[in-house]
Amino acid sequence: MSFYFPEKPKEPDDPVGDADEFDDEFDDDVLDVLDGDVDASPDPDLVDVLDEEGAVGDPPAEPPAEVDLPTAIAERDQYLALARQVQADFENYRKRAHTQQADAEARGGARIATAVLPVLDACDNAMIHGVEGIPPIYKALFEALSKAGLSVIPAEGEPFDPTLHEAVVHEAGDGGEPTVVEDLRTGYTWHGKVLRAAMVKVRD
Repeated sequence: MSFYFPEKPKEPDDPVGDADEFDDEFDDDVLDVLDGDVDASPDPDLVDVLDEEGAVGDPPAEPPAEVDLPTAIAERDQYLALARQVQADFENYRKRAHTQQADAEARGGARIATAVLPVLDACDNAMIHGVEGIPPIYKALFEALSKAGLSVIPAEGEPFDPTLHEAVVHEAGDGGEPTVVEDLRTGYTWHGKVLRAAMVKVRD
């Protein structure tokens, strides 16, 4: 009598062990590249092939767009006209701003001069009455105001001008042209504009 003994089943390969061996080999390859032992640069032949096929390199240049010459000329003329208009507007603004600034300065100076007129009148009266020491003061004050724009309105002996003279006394004449015969209170202008009319006596 014979006995049958079944063969011992063959153990399967260890998948974990194979994975560990693969990891070890992969790690060694990476270290070789990092250490410079292995040339990691791309294959020049492969790069040339890719360049020829268009996979590597710059994209093909687009053909230049056609220019519509009449449209371009019209747009140029439009921009030139706009630039000229902007320049003209700026010049007008600059002139207007300069004029406004000059007018504002003149008005401010006129207010100051008007406030000083009573002082000049007091000096005139003091000199008429012979008060000593007044003429030098009056001269210095009037010269300073003259440099700033103050002027005396001519009166005595001048033809009567209602825009410059205020007639407060009249005397009979020969019927000719009215003439100023006496300046009762000095009149002044500031930069050519009447600051205060001269108070006068007129011969009709």
